[in-house]
Amino acid sequence: MKTKLMTAAEAVGRIPNGASLALGGSLFRRQPMAFVHEMVRQDKRDLALLTWATTLATDMLAAAGAVRRWDGIYAGFFRLGLAPNFRRAVEAGEIETHDYSESAMVARFRAKAMGLDFLPNKALLGTGMADKSPGEIKRMTCPFTGKPVLALRAADADFTVLHGYVADEFGNVQWPIVRDSDDIDQMMASASRRLFVSVERIVPHAEIVRRPALTYIPHTLVEGIVHAPRGAYPTATDGFYDEDEKALRDWLDVAREGRSRAWLDENIRPLADHDAYLASQGGEAALSRLDVREREYA
Repeated sequence: MKTKLMTAAEAVGRIPNGASLALGGSLFRRQPMAFVHEMVRQDKRDLALLTWATTLATDMLAAAGAVRRWDGIYAGFFRLGLAPNFRRAVEAGEIETHDYSESAMVARFRAKAMGLDFLPNKALLGTGMADKSPGEIKRMTCPFTGKPVLALRAADADFTVLHGYVADEFGNVQWPIVRDSDDIDQMMASASRRLFVSVERIVPHAEIVRRPALTYIPHTLVEGIVHAPRGAYPTATDGFYDEDEKALRDWLDVAREGRSRAWLDENIRPLADHDAYLASQGGEAALSRLDVREREYA
C-alpha cells in the first residue's frame, strides 16, 4: 500500500470544470465543507452534482455560481427552511434539476456499485418525476410479470467527495461504533470512479488492523485522503461535534438577502485553507463547545 495523504487543494485541483461530482453527507451531517470551500477558492464551474439530502454544501456552490445541474432527493436546510441560493438559481434557469425519491436515488448508486448500467424501480411510477428525466429514466416492462417498471440509469459521477471519521494514510476509512446512518456515503464510495475523503483524524494503520470490522471504505476505492479536523463545519460529524446552528442561521440570513457571493469573497476566498477558516470562526477555543464528548476516537 502507498500513502494517499494530500491536501484539500491538491484533491480539488484534480477535479476539472464541467465534471460530475457526487457530494456525500445527509442534511446537517458530514457535508464535505473543507472540499466545498476549496472549490470556491479554486473557482470551480459548470459542475453537475449528485447528492443525497444536501444542505449547505450545495447552497454554497450554487451561491458561487459553480453548479449547472443537480440530481438528488432534497436540497434545503431541514428544520431551518429552504436553500435560498439554490432555489434562486433553479428559478432563474441557471441550474437544471432532476428529482428522485430516496429509493430511486439509492437504485442509481447501487447500480453503479454493482457494475450495472441501470436498476429497475417502481417508486416514481405515476409521478411527473419520471418524465422530467428521460435521459436517466426509461419505462420498461418486467420480463417476469409483464408489469410496468422504470429503469434508472446508474449514477456515474466523475468524482466523489465525502467527509468521514478516521482513516489511515493508505485510505482505509472507519466509522465509530455508535453511528447514525441516514446517508448513503458507503454506497457512494462503492459507486465512485475517483474518490476523495476528508477525515477528522488520521490514525496508525495498526489501529485499523485492530478493528477491521469498522472499515466501511477500503483503501482500494480511495484516490486521496485529506486530514481535515472539523472538515464538515459548520455542519456536524456525528460522534465528534454537532452542527453550529448559529453559523447556519447566519449563512441563511446572508443568503436570503442576496449577499452570499460577497460573503464568500470576504470569508472563504481570501483564506489559505479550511484551518484558516476555522481560525476565523474562533478556532478550538470557540468551536470546542460543539464537541460530542462520548466518542469512540477521543
